[in-house]
Amino acid sequence: MSASPAASQNSTENATWLLIFAAWLVATASMLGALFFGEIMHLSPCVLCWWQRICMFPLVVILPAGLFPLDLRVVRYVLPLAAGGWLFALFHMLLMAGVIPEDLKPCTRGIPCSEKVIEWFGFVTIPLLSLLAFSAVIAFLFMAHSRSKQ
Repeated sequence: MSASPAASQNSTENATWLLIFAAWLVATASMLGALFFGEIMHLSPCVLCWWQRICMFPLVVILPAGLFPLDLRVVRYVLPLAAGGWLFALFHMLLMAGVIPEDLKPCTRGIPCSEKVIEWFGFVTIPLLSLLAFSAVIAFLFMAHSRSKQ
């Protein structure tokens, strides 16, 4: 016996909703982590960290707007923000790794962007955490978009 078309569509909508919700959970955890680093640990963000926050924080508000009720257009709204944040995080990681030349540093005043404020296990830095979070959000959004096409 095959499932009815309505049951199949409902299952697809549930899976899509869960994927968008997972993207929201990652964005919310990232926002809370950034606030923890800044407000509790008193680590001042550099310019690139600010740009990553500018890309991540709105996701926490926009993604739930696409969940209640489910509106798949939310993927189109948040994907540019997530992709921009991913690019800032990648640039930040490459800068910290020394791949980006010194003269391209955007942090000429204030907190230096190339400084490793946190380094867990010898390689986990704040830009890596940011890159992973944006990667997860983007992956969930792409899965939700492809799931909705089925």
